[in-house]
Amino acid sequence: MSLEARFLAAPRFSEFLAQAQKLAALWRDTYRVTRVPDEAVARAAAVPGRWHLLVLVEDWCGDAVNTVPYLARLAELSPNLDLRILGRDANPDLMDAHLAPGGARAIPVVIVLDDRFVEHGWWGSRPGELQRWFEETGRAMEKDERYRHIRTWYARDRGRSTLDEVLRIIEGATGTRRDAAA
Repeated sequence: MSLEARFLAAPRFSEFLAQAQKLAALWRDTYRVTRVPDEAVARAAAVPGRWHLLVLVEDWCGDAVNTVPYLARLAELSPNLDLRILGRDANPDLMDAHLAPGGARAIPVVIVLDDRFVEHGWWGSRPGELQRWFEETGRAMEKDERYRHIRTWYARDRGRSTLDEVLRIIEGATGTRRDAAA
């Protein structure tokens, strides 16, 4: 199945949210309080063309519940962005084409597609700063302490790093890359 066909058949974020079973309350609560900075919306609007964000995720993923709602809100506020959700486990070929360093099937993965559904890059599974901390410090911590730090990091960041990193991929594909953070 082509990327276009998969994207068009995939549920929108609202449909995914309605069907979430694991962490369902956290998904709904996070989405309800999610706000996207005006600067991020302006950056998205300034990018020429139409862009599609195809997100590989499962509803049990803590990183996804802290990042995907921000991207969904950005897509809602940006006339040139559209976002759809696919299950990681139901799409192993797509997942295996977007593995984390070391070969992990880490999610979420955000595949950036242009108006012809050609891939221009992908993002995942955590913002760069958080992933560096995880590799350098977090991996060695006890699980509960590590997750407490990760949740605190996400709460302080409020989606800004994720938005910035995904927008940089789109801007890079169009030659409109900016140095300003979202």
